[in-house]
Amino acid sequence: MAANATIHHHYFTAGLSADPELADAIAGELRRQQDGVELIASENIVSRLVLEAQGSILTNKTVEGLPFARYYGGAQFADAIEALAVERAKKLFKCRYANAQPHSGSNANAGVFLGLLKLGDTILSMNVAAGGHISHGHPATLTGRDYRIVSYGVSRETELIDLDEIRDLARRDRPRMIVAGGSAYPRAIDFASLRAIADEVGAYLLVDMAHVAGLVATGLYPDPLPHAHVVTTTTYKSLRGARGGLVLWNDESLSGRINAGIFPGVQGSVLLHGVAGKAACLGEALRPEFTAYNRAVIDNARALAAALTDKGLRIVTGGTDTGLMLVDLAARGLTGDIAAKALERAGLAVNKNMIPFDPRPPEAPSGLRLSSNAGATRGFGVAEFQIIAQWIDAILQKPTDDRLIEATRQEVAALCAKHPIY
Repeated sequence: MAANATIHHHYFTAGLSADPELADAIAGELRRQQDGVELIASENIVSRLVLEAQGSILTNKTVEGLPFARYYGGAQFADAIEALAVERAKKLFKCRYANAQPHSGSNANAGVFLGLLKLGDTILSMNVAAGGHISHGHPATLTGRDYRIVSYGVSRETELIDLDEIRDLARRDRPRMIVAGGSAYPRAIDFASLRAIADEVGAYLLVDMAHVAGLVATGLYPDPLPHAHVVTTTTYKSLRGARGGLVLWNDESLSGRINAGIFPGVQGSVLLHGVAGKAACLGEALRPEFTAYNRAVIDNARALAAALTDKGLRIVTGGTDTGLMLVDLAARGLTGDIAAKALERAGLAVNKNMIPFDPRPPEAPSGLRLSSNAGATRGFGVAEFQIIAQWIDAILQKPTDDRLIEATRQEVAALCAKHPIY
């Protein structure tokens, strides 16, 4: 009994030190985040509050169904937490209804598709090659398999969304849903015009605002909610929160189908610790300093884009209205995979990315995707992003120069030390 009691006691008291291999990997990731500049648009840096909420004992609790209508007992605090996340989401985005349960943005999209569409229905969405997201109908996904996907792109001349093309495709193919928003489109989107097209052909308009949700919440990017039937988003990226998704809408008649599309449609029990992390970040986003943060995101992104342009690098569409941008590497004779690896060695985390009408494959595309989100969270300003542009330019000119890469890595670490995290 004594031995069993000891083992049982350690189960509740031993921390990461009890698993050295795991502890070493987590410590390594912490050092990478502390000492490097994060420029990947899908990432950000959460607060200590979010870390504590998401890493809490809520991971022990299983709940299914909506708050106050659960299938499992013992849910009074679970109900309070999820209801808090929902109320904060509605307040932040000024909408009537919200579902905070999706495990991810892709799950949020899949749940809406399942709830509002029939298998085989036509979806008109942005091509991944033009900046769309794979969850909007890429052939490798369930969405691409289960629905008929028609893709729109961007103008070859402007690299902007071509509303005339979308209207022509909508009239020809009569989609049941039009999807707007993407993972690599840096400009403002005309949601009102898209809703007019959707209404003309009897389609739902779904806006996936994952990359601009923080800007939308603070009035720095067009608000899709007055126009879209449904809006989805992640809660990390520009919201700086727990990894997960949200669904937002205003029409009560859609509520039952949307909620059922999420559960039991595409996922099971709620990740309650994740919902707590969402509640935490949504609470932070309601504070005045979140607006200042998002202004910094845009100012920094535009400063980075301008500085790279001055170095002779082409920015897709000529700039950005958001925190992200695409850099065309063709003039440097580089591919995105080689450039990303060299920059990562120097402490600058970026991701390779296709550019519109890219002649190269996704594995070795012509572009890089950059973002100011995490840097702004860290406290970087325009001056810091101008320095980052100088580092990027130097590495892209000599991606195999080990001495330059090591010297840059040390400079990056020194800058990060002036803006410490955790």
